[in-house]
Amino acid sequence: MGKKILIVEDNDDDLFIIKRYLSGAGYNEVVVARDVKEGLDKAEQEKPDLVISDTLLPDGNGFEVCQRVRQKHGAENPKIIIMTGSIDAVDAVKARKMGADDYCAKTSDCGIIMDAVKKLI
Repeated sequence: MGKKILIVEDNDDDLFIIKRYLSGAGYNEVVVARDVKEGLDKAEQEKPDLVISDTLLPDGNGFEVCQRVRQKHGAENPKIIIMTGSIDAVDAVKARKMGADDYCAKTSDCGIIMDAVKKLI
């Protein structure tokens, strides 16, 4: 499909599942970062079309990733999805305020995340 996706996720199991679903859907250019700092560095170096970031990271959170990518690259690209293990309406509003294009729950079948990916790129 030719689209590059950056996943900012520190949980190995979640990362494995998300990468497997992306690969199965034809998204083979997947870059991984384990924390905010690495995510921001890779967003700058790799120029992804889409960033998928977990809300909770070892050195910060996905809202920070989103806000700083938007400050650096503008409102249009890359597209950004913030994902979480627990949906909270307050976090969904916060995600939008920080510039996220979507806010999704992490599920074992990745259906919600995959729908958002297909919608955005």
